[in-house]
Amino acid sequence: MTDTYWYQPYPSQRSPVLAKNIVTTSQPLAAAAGLDVLRAGGNAVDAAVATAAVMAIVEPGSNGLGADNFAMVWHEGKLYGLNASGRAPRAATADSFGNRRTMPATGWSAVTVPGAVSGWVALSKRFGKLPFAKLMEPAIHYASDGFPVAPLTASHWGGARSLGREFPEFAKLFVPGGRTPEAGEIFANPDAGRSLKLIAESSGEAYYRGELARKFAAHAAASGGLFTAEDLASHAADWVEPISVEYHGARICQIPPNGQGLAALQALAILQQRDIRGLAPDCPDVQHLGIEAMKLAFADAHQFIADPAYMTVTPEQLLDPKYIARRAALVLPDRAGDPQAGMPKDGGTILLATADAAGTMVTLIQSNYQGFGSGIVIPGTGIHLQNRGACFVLTPGHCNRIAGGKRPYHTIIPGFVTRKNDAGGEEPFMAFGVMGGFMQPQGHLQVATRMIDFHQNPQTALDAPRWQVLDGKRVTIEPGFEKSVYDELQRRGHELTLASHRAIQFGSGQVILRLKDCYAAASDPRHDGQAVGY
Repeated sequence: MTDTYWYQPYPSQRSPVLAKNIVTTSQPLAAAAGLDVLRAGGNAVDAAVATAAVMAIVEPGSNGLGADNFAMVWHEGKLYGLNASGRAPRAATADSFGNRRTMPATGWSAVTVPGAVSGWVALSKRFGKLPFAKLMEPAIHYASDGFPVAPLTASHWGGARSLGREFPEFAKLFVPGGRTPEAGEIFANPDAGRSLKLIAESSGEAYYRGELARKFAAHAAASGGLFTAEDLASHAADWVEPISVEYHGARICQIPPNGQGLAALQALAILQQRDIRGLAPDCPDVQHLGIEAMKLAFADAHQFIADPAYMTVTPEQLLDPKYIARRAALVLPDRAGDPQAGMPKDGGTILLATADAAGTMVTLIQSNYQGFGSGIVIPGTGIHLQNRGACFVLTPGHCNRIAGGKRPYHTIIPGFVTRKNDAGGEEPFMAFGVMGGFMQPQGHLQVATRMIDFHQNPQTALDAPRWQVLDGKRVTIEPGFEKSVYDELQRRGHELTLASHRAIQFGSGQVILRLKDCYAAASDPRHDGQAVGY
């Protein structure tokens, strides 16, 4: 790609990594595991599965064996989407929460069936070259023998103490002796190592229909959970058709709902109504227009995104050009807004990306949701469970209201971008994403526009300062812009909170850009990770 600018104007400790086979994620041990798989003859999908399994062990404050994942795979000229998120137990009802207005963030009520293992199996079965059990070996090693805890992972681990006070099994596993591990300290989870061996030997069957499933259901029955063996046995990861929008000569692709990728697409479609390509990437106009587009997209997302079987409008309606134009007309060029949802007419997370010399590219995101998740640990398994159920709502009549067998609004969104080749067909441009709860679509917008509109290289796009829309007119923003930018945004009515430094709250991204003869990859400086290749 000859129009990529390789200068790095922002403070950075890293340069883009250029190679023909490449892995990037937020933990170096996991990236190295994926690279080893590529060297052993595996493809990008094998590398992604091996990397994801290691991430479940070495970064437990973001994901684990009880997490969910989504993925997109470019393989032999086509883009595939995978939704490996789980559902609420069949016995769940909103009425059981009484007068509560919001879902609990911890305990069994916050848990949905964990889908990550099913995602690994589905990816390996459809596209992998190496045996599934081989891909689990690095994760088994780090779980059984231990790994040195990375610096930022150690600092985030401190948040586990509060969960440990409420959940004894969790404290035993992650806060042993009343303390959390420091950077460089060796941490092992041998129970998870044994669980991974069962998963490896059975290609995931032990997790959903075997020994691990029985332990899961038994612990739920003994401690107030509603899950049954049938809830686990009926789970399956789903192959889905990605949704997309055209944006300045590129096609931005996302997983359809229940994921919130639709919010990123809608924001980009709204932003495209005000062409920013002639502006400077860090000017106040670019930041203002991005913030306003994101607020409009979130207003719709929180009203309409849910399990697709329960949605009252379709992604196509929310992305309809006439509706997008109406929403974009609400953006004032010199004033911050506080938009509400429109009405279309009828009609703690980890991210990784991999690519191989044959052209296969993968972006995969895997998450507990909030930090270590629900606080529930299945005794004797080393498995801690996500709290994805916290993203349901209890509002009567809302499409995302909790119900048995239903998937919740999901924050994790892998991103992929294609563009037209000289023959008029689609070719891959980049596999990317920015993890971090409701920061994710905001990070997608900011990284994508920097690379597509301003031709920044992957590392520069990740190094750049970011903003995060909160609620109303409140926006938190990183240092790194000129003082005049903050002053002008405040003059336009944005209620800014300036962060003291670049931080994980603004997301942690990974990018692989397809060049003519190789790839260029980058890893976010806000986390421990790196890109590696050969």
